Amino acid sequence: MLDDLGFLIGTTLMYAAPLIFTALGGVISEKSGVVNIGLEGMMTMGAFTGAAVGYFTGNPWIAFIAAGLAAGVFGLLHAIASVTFHADQVVSGIAINFLGPGVALFISRLFFNGSTMTKSLDFEAKMPRPLNGVFESNSFLDLIFNHYATVYLAFILVFIMWFILYKTKLGLRIRAVGEHPAAADTLGVSVVKIRYLAVVLSGVFAGFGGAAMSIAVVSNFRPTLISGQGFIALAAVIFGKWKPQGAMWACLLFGAAQGLTVYLGGSNIINISSQILAMLPYALTLVILTGFVGRATAPAASGQPYEKGER
Repeated sequence: MLDDLGFLIGTTLMYAAPLIFTALGGVISEKSGVVNIGLEGMMTMGAFTGAAVGYFTGNPWIAFIAAGLAAGVFGLLHAIASVTFHADQVVSGIAINFLGPGVALFISRLFFNGSTMTKSLDFEAKMPRPLNGVFESNSFLDLIFNHYATVYLAFILVFIMWFILYKTKLGLRIRAVGEHPAAADTLGVSVVKIRYLAVVLSGVFAGFGGAAMSIAVVSNFRPTLISGQGFIALAAVIFGKWKPQGAMWACLLFGAAQGLTVYLGGSNIINISSQILAMLPYALTLVILTGFVGRATAPAASGQPYEKGER
């Protein structure tokens, strides 16, 4: 029984980590006043880049950083469209969600002999486990704490994001731009620069989330790897009330749903179709959004383009 609980908690943490990275990207973008529903496409691009760079270099850290940079380029495209050209932020995000997977599959066919799936990573190219061997193999503590480095990085990033947003001058400027950009502009804060920074960082974080899937949870990239994870992360942003710590708890909840799916699928406790089990995380997302989204309040200027001189 204790081992089963350890497996469930460990699986929850493993699947929550990619969501946490991506949700933090959504948080910082929306805190600055830019809606980013293109997290799915950015996450997909990050997942492919991480797997491809990891395969060719054999270094998971280079792959992880490359994934963030590649997805950051898509964040830059979203910033150019929504901040500079005042395009509809939802439409721009939808375009990113189509563009990201399309570019990933196109490049995959070029580098992997026409295949839309990258080759599996060698053991050295997978993200390391810092606490591997510290606890007895498959013990309760080993199941809970022996994780890939991306799990620890995700939780560290939550604290860093919280500290920056609520304890630093930069964080105050980001929040001011998202709540009342005209007032921030009056005080000399560059709305354009702050929003560019936040949106590009949201792409970088989403790329980290994709890489956490392709070089840690699994060992390659395939077209169905992300399959809605970016939208679940977006739901976590709303459920977490646009706060880093709130998004983290929401991601843990969604990760628990995925962990429960894996646990029930590998046990004989109850006989449920695997297709129905696979629906659990997405069904939970719909239920939570239906019952919660009406009571959540986004930053006041979220989704609203700003032109200098507006009041």
